[in-house]
This record gives sequence, C-alpha cells and structure tokens, in this order.
Amino acid sequence: MQRHTLLPLAVAITGGMCSIESMPPLSFSEIEIAVAATGLMVRGGFYPAPEDKVPDNPACLILLGNAGPNLWQKFDPSKTNELNPLDTWTQRIVNELGETLGAQTLFPFDGPPYLPFQRWAQRCEAVFPSPIGPLIHPIYGLWHAYRAALAFTDHIDVPVKDEQPHPCETCTDKPCLTTCPVEAFQPGQYNVPACVDFVTSDRGQDCLDRGCAARRACPVGQDYIYESTQAGFHMQTFASSQKP
Repeated sequence: MQRHTLLPLAVAITGGMCSIESMPPLSFSEIEIAVAATGLMVRGGFYPAPEDKVPDNPACLILLGNAGPNLWQKFDPSKTNELNPLDTWTQRIVNELGETLGAQTLFPFDGPPYLPFQRWAQRCEAVFPSPIGPLIHPIYGLWHAYRAALAFTDHIDVPVKDEQPHPCETCTDKPCLTTCPVEAFQPGQYNVPACVDFVTSDRGQDCLDRGCAARRACPVGQDYIYESTQAGFHMQTFASSQKP
C-alpha cells in the first residue's frame, strides 16, 4: 500500500525517485492531526500481543472514535439513504485514512465474528464496564464510542495509558440503574426486549428522541452529552436493528 503523508517527512532520494520504504514512521501527533480533520479522534494505541487477537499481528494498533458532539458536526445522516449510514460513512472515511497513512483498517461492526474492540479500548484508555454495559470513561462518561482502528506495520511511539480509577466505584446512588422507566437495567443484566418495546411506544418518545434515560442520568461526562439529534439517531438506529 502506498503511503501519502499529510505532513512533510524526510525521504531518501534514489536515482531521482522517492523511496517510500525509506520514509520514517509517522508520529502519533501526525496521526492525531489527520484523524481530527475527519471528525473522529484518536483514542489511544498499544502494541498488540497474541492474546489481543488483532488480525495479521501489526506492530501497533491505534483506535479511533468519538466523544461528545464533535462527530455530529462532520456526519450528516440526511445526506445518505444507506441502511447503516454512520457505519458506511465511518468505513469510507477511515479507509481513506488508511490509504493516506499506510495502515490496515479494522471496524467493530464487521462480523460476525466481531473483533474485540472493548478489550482493545481497555488496552488504550482508562475505560471500564459500567453497570448498564457500555464502557465508561472518567471524563466522557458514557458519551463516547470506538468506531475503527488503524493497524500499522511500523512501530509508532504511542502515549502510555493514563491510569485512572473506575468512576462507578465512588458513585453511591448509581442513578443509571434506577432511572429506566421499565427497569431494563439490573446489575449485570440488560432486558433488551423491554427496552425496545418501551422506546418504540408512545410512552418512550422521550428516550427515542433524546437518548437513553439511564445513560443521561449518569453524573459523569455531563459536558459531553450528545445533542438531541445525535442521541435520537443512535437510539432510533438501535431500536430499528432490534425489530424484526
């Protein structure tokens, strides 16, 4: 795969031709800049071990995702009639990044079988399983996601994982477990049919339009709550995927 860098890099000139193989590896900051231009963000990276089950055993894996409403400023679902518009948009954008940066692209929605993105996320960042299932971040709360990964054959210096405590361990009230109108969430359990039946009924319009009430009740990451159109899009996509 040919690599075109977005920032000037030193190249070796051999017989008047640029030698791609002699280019130095990209820096982590260069990758961050390239990714940020798309509306996505770099969520960290790590050096895979066999137990991480990363295809083709790359030297470095860098996860891409989003937090808060920034993604919504780049992605417009009204401009496509695709069945899964966000996945389609993500795949197109990240594949273009892969071509530009010289990386293999991986996605959490390709499957089954599905790649262990949640395991990879916990290798990259201080994220933890929440009482209602999704990984919680100490800053972003539940308002973030992992959308793709870039696998590099080159060794790239990635920042050391920032170790932080699990935010749910100091949350005594745990409103995420008591806010759901149909009590779909119990410790270690999620009653998907009850949730879907509710949000697709007249009584569940608030959850359908603004996003999951239990998720909104979490006190962590309130500054990153998705705007209503973004939250509603995700909830409607989820509900549609669960209906026959």
